[in-house]
Amino acid sequence: MKKLMLAACITVLACSFTFFKKTPRILVFCKTAGYHHQSIAVGKVAIMQLGAAHHFDVDTTADSTVFTDKNLKKYAAVVFLSTTGNVLNDEQQAAFEKYIRAGHGFVGVHAATDTEYDWPWYNKLVGAYFKSHPKQQEAVLHVTDSSFIASKHLPATWKRKDEWYNFKTTNWDDVHVLITIDESSYTGGENGNYHPMSWYHNYDGGRSFYTELGHTDESYADPLYLQHLLGGIEYAIGE
Repeated sequence: MKKLMLAACITVLACSFTFFKKTPRILVFCKTAGYHHQSIAVGKVAIMQLGAAHHFDVDTTADSTVFTDKNLKKYAAVVFLSTTGNVLNDEQQAAFEKYIRAGHGFVGVHAATDTEYDWPWYNKLVGAYFKSHPKQQEAVLHVTDSSFIASKHLPATWKRKDEWYNFKTTNWDDVHVLITIDESSYTGGENGNYHPMSWYHNYDGGRSFYTELGHTDESYADPLYLQHLLGGIEYAIGE
């Protein structure tokens, strides 16, 4: 009888935990003060669909006034979806720094590295700054870590078409690289034999994931890419 009662209590507690467990919420931020990527529209929809399928809620905005201490507390992670230029003022930057230091997560997608060139803290968060890109073309990617949540499903050699960034002001010694690009497989690469395309790291109390991939509309219908992006979001959300 005691064993039955104990089992019943455990079941009730487990069900109660599931019932009261708060669904994580993320913010997809897509403000542009420079080039506006057409793929932002389909990217927002794709991330909302990922959230619906994988049990996290998604808000989307191009309004930087949501970057306040009070509002950011609602989110487990913030996604910069192909943001460009200076998108946050000084007060909003301070609120975002505080948010990351409180243990939250950041995901940078594609042009997130073409953002906030005058904010050194952000450069270290995102891991690099955009320099240039050649025309869109197929290239060969190499997965350098097949154990991480955002890359474990990928083939060791991954051939795909996208817009391939060259980077400047890199912090690659401070991040864990997941994917590199083979510059001999396409024209216009300028970072040499070691040219990272996706990485993650713990930074200033929080978690940061970046993927260069995601310029094209077609990316957001590609199951391999979507699983890659989902893994980065789940890492940023944390436990």
